[in-house]
Amino acid sequence: MATVRLLEAELAAALGRLAPHDLTGVVRAGAGVPVALGRAVRAAGGSLVVVLPAQGALPTPLPAHDRAAAGELLFLADHVRLLEFDPRDPGACAVADEQIINTCHGVIAVWDGSPAVTAQGVAPLVAYARGRDLPVEVVWPAGAERLTFPAQGTARTDGTPQ
Repeated sequence: MATVRLLEAELAAALGRLAPHDLTGVVRAGAGVPVALGRAVRAAGGSLVVVLPAQGALPTPLPAHDRAAAGELLFLADHVRLLEFDPRDPGACAVADEQIINTCHGVIAVWDGSPAVTAQGVAPLVAYARGRDLPVEVVWPAGAERLTFPAQGTARTDGTPQ
């Protein structure tokens, strides 16, 4: 897909602006933005942590549309982290994203067009990260088209602050 390639290039440029050492990307497993970030982090020489939904100590099955993408992310991953949340519940996904942001030193967000006043989407997560005084960079490549993937929130980095 042309949009995914444009997004990967934009994310690679954003990652290149981060300090070159100790770059770790953290993504919640899913299709779309997480895969693009995972590929860009690995291409930049960083390590990747993939967060899988869990119930107790066991992973929770992902929605069908996210399974193949999760497989690629697990292949790219250096580490896998289990986090309790329901991947089918947008509110639970937003809370999981906030928990992930709490572990990060900076955030790269891929704009989804969501208004800041909504409970889900990228804008509230950007506001959350900024409220924690984290450096935030919002990207959307020129010429990219909106994809029909279910909302995945934010592409995150966990490396040295910008």
